[in-house]
Amino acid sequence: MTSPIILNFTPTGMIPTKDITSHVPITVSEIVEDVHKATEIGITMVHLHARDQITGIPTYKKEIYADIVEGIRKYAPELVICLSLSGRNFGELEKRSEPLMLTGNLKPDMGSLTLSSLNFNKTASVNAPDMIQSLAKIMKEKGIVPELEAFDIGMINYAKYLTKKKLIEPPYYFNLLFGNIACSQANLLHTGVMINDLPKDALWSLAGIGNDQLKMNSLSIAIGGGVRVGIEDNIWYDTARTKLTTNSELLERVHVIAKANEKEIMTPKAFRKQMNMEQGNGSYGRKFSNAM
Repeated sequence: MTSPIILNFTPTGMIPTKDITSHVPITVSEIVEDVHKATEIGITMVHLHARDQITGIPTYKKEIYADIVEGIRKYAPELVICLSLSGRNFGELEKRSEPLMLTGNLKPDMGSLTLSSLNFNKTASVNAPDMIQSLAKIMKEKGIVPELEAFDIGMINYAKYLTKKKLIEPPYYFNLLFGNIACSQANLLHTGVMINDLPKDALWSLAGIGNDQLKMNSLSIAIGGGVRVGIEDNIWYDTARTKLTTNSELLERVHVIAKANEKEIMTPKAFRKQMNMEQGNGSYGRKFSNAM
C-alpha cells in the first residue's frame, strides 16, 4: 500500500433539507449516528454543521455543537472534529466564533476558515479580510487548527498572506473545492494549478460540488491526495441523478476506489501526528500553539 489518504466526512452542510433528501442528518441524534456509521466504515475526520433542532435551519449555537461533539466522542474519542464557522448565514464575529468557545472534552480540533468571499448559485458567503483574520487569531489563541477552505487560487495566496502575518502556521490542512459556479472548475488544469500553488507543509483534500464530487474523489485518490465527501456537497449517488444517496454509500464508494488504487484511509491518529495535534482521548486541538 502507498501513503494513506485523508477521508474528510461532511455529513450535513447548510443547504440540504429533509424536503430535498430524507437522508440528510439534521438533528443531534441523526448527525451523531451518521458519524458513528462513518467511523465504522473508516474516516479520518468529520466537518460538522449544526442545525436548529426545531426548524432545521443552520445555527452557530455552541450548545448544539456541544451536544453533537459529546455524542461523537463517547464512541470516537480520537476522531478529528472540525466545526463550521461559515459566513453564508451569519455575519457577526461573535456568532461565527461561538463554536470556538467550547473547551475541555468538547473543544474542537479544527474550525473551518474560508479564505475569501464567494458567490454560490443563489447565495453569497461573505468573508471580509478582518473577519478571516479575527477567526484565525481566535483559533491560534485557543490552539484550534484552521481547516483552510480554498475555492480558487487567490484564496491559497491569501493563506500565504495570513502566514506572513503570523495568524496561521504550518503544518496546514487545505480543502480545495471545485465546481462552484463562481470559482475553480473541476478540471485538470484548475486542479493542477491549485495543488502546485499550495505552501510547503500542507496536507490537502479535493472536493467536488454536485456531479463533480465523484470525479474529484476519484482524481484525488489516484494522485495521492485526500478526499472530502458527504451529503453537504452532493445528495445524489449517480451523475444521472436517479438515486438519492446516503452518507454511508458515499463513504463506502470512496473505500472501494481507494482499495482499487492500493491505498488505505489515514487514521485519525496518523493525521493528528502529521498536523502536530493532541492525541485525542480528552486532549484536543494543536500542540504547542504560539498564543498571540
